[in-house]
Amino acid sequence: MRAIRPKTRASHREHVVTIDSDSAPRIMFSGERFLLEDLPIGTRVIYPRRPMTQVANPRAAIRYALSHPDGMEPLHALLSPGMKVTIAVDDISMPLPIMRTPDVRQLVLEAVCEMLADHGVDDVHIIIALGLHRRMHDWEIKRMVGPKVWADYWPDRLYNHDACDPDGMVVMGKTPHGELVELNRRAADSDLCIYVNLNFVPMNGGHKSMAVGLCGYESLKSHHTPKGIVASDSFMDPPNSFLTHSFVRQGRLVEKHVKVFHIETVLNNRIYDGPLSFLMKNEDNFTETDRLKFSAMKWALDKMPFAARRELLMRTPAGYELIGCWAGACEPVHEKVIAKSSEQYCVEVEGQADILICGIPFVSPYNVNSKALNPLLVQVMALGYFYHMYRGKSLLRDGGVLIITHPCSDRFDPVHHPSYIEFFNRILTETTDSYTLEKKYQDEFAYNPSYVEMYRRGNAYHGAHPFYMWYWGQRGREKVSRVIVVGADNVTVPSIMGWETAGSMAEAVAMARGTMGRSAQITMLHQPPIVMADVK
Repeated sequence: MRAIRPKTRASHREHVVTIDSDSAPRIMFSGERFLLEDLPIGTRVIYPRRPMTQVANPRAAIRYALSHPDGMEPLHALLSPGMKVTIAVDDISMPLPIMRTPDVRQLVLEAVCEMLADHGVDDVHIIIALGLHRRMHDWEIKRMVGPKVWADYWPDRLYNHDACDPDGMVVMGKTPHGELVELNRRAADSDLCIYVNLNFVPMNGGHKSMAVGLCGYESLKSHHTPKGIVASDSFMDPPNSFLTHSFVRQGRLVEKHVKVFHIETVLNNRIYDGPLSFLMKNEDNFTETDRLKFSAMKWALDKMPFAARRELLMRTPAGYELIGCWAGACEPVHEKVIAKSSEQYCVEVEGQADILICGIPFVSPYNVNSKALNPLLVQVMALGYFYHMYRGKSLLRDGGVLIITHPCSDRFDPVHHPSYIEFFNRILTETTDSYTLEKKYQDEFAYNPSYVEMYRRGNAYHGAHPFYMWYWGQRGREKVSRVIVVGADNVTVPSIMGWETAGSMAEAVAMARGTMGRSAQITMLHQPPIVMADVK
């Protein structure tokens, strides 16, 4: 295996590197494997910022936020014996991969539950705010909330939200834009709701928490549309996101009827620590020990069977740390959270790219602890998340070429993603047009009794979820001229999604230059950890 060459002369700023003749190959994910690629001279590589320093005492920071909120009275002042309180908490779709214990949600829940008990509040339920995501497995909930909360609340007062429960949902009304708002009945009937958010990317938190986390299918139809996705420039830039504006309208309507105390937390991007901390470095700065570690790790992963490789990566927790916690009214709290999140993730970049290279990792928000990153979710990561990792102006110019690395294997988890299998193999082979899919097929899947039952009683994503995953890439599909996959183990899966394949990175770049010209500007977005381009 080719070694990573040491850097002989500097040609980079801290977070934006320009490849020259002495530059080391770059590491990128391709599913459950690592690739090592020499990129063309002149390629710009955008690296994440260094992890921000965690708060000195996370438990103390959380308690301080509860007692010094923004725009509301302290939490203890809102409590009285006999009141009905519902705590809603984000599910494990974030952070990625799972964080080491104690999960920050555990720390917040323990502080909140202790305060409720101290004030004589006994009627307390904790609801996992899934929206239309799959029900979390029992062991996943226990790991997330910690042993104390689990012992005190499971299973009668700690449970998954059920968006399809006809008796468990209530219509709150419609926004001035005609968007229907449904809400979990327990939350709607409470004297106080407390929302515990883990903010991993700027599109999360804020009014999205209540409006999406505890909603029903008909509510989600208001904004999870191809038109709404295309109008979002980008998901990660709230002022320019149609989705965010719709969340805000729905959330404000919810809070006309329900008193909500928001608790939002921000993590740094320390995805790798301990023996893997070298992966946080620019490859040009690797020591000889780092190069040996990487070579050994890559060799071992390449030798493992797929299932073992995936299990190892899924079970290796990330070293994320708390860098901020705010509580109180939704909008002033979320404003501070977005500012902190942007401080960690945004890297200033001069100008757009003609060709963008992204390595697609093994995990997404929708396949945590699943058997594979299925093809639809590869598409979500490529044209949904990575394409949208910008603020201001898109990193990849309109008409540009996106190159990704992933096997694109025809693998689906039948427990977590049963409706995905039919969607990909039946529906996408009939049409890939999102607007047709929305009108012709979406409700069929959403109200399919089998899919409803698997969502409600099993651990399956809602029947309509694969439609939303396809729509998630709609803006990218309309703006990008070509998507080229390097490392695909078949041509059928990419072709169904309208993608091309290349046998190597060099071939993919040559294909892209055939569209964009020999002088095309090439950029690699070096993820993970998360990095967002602040394009000037």
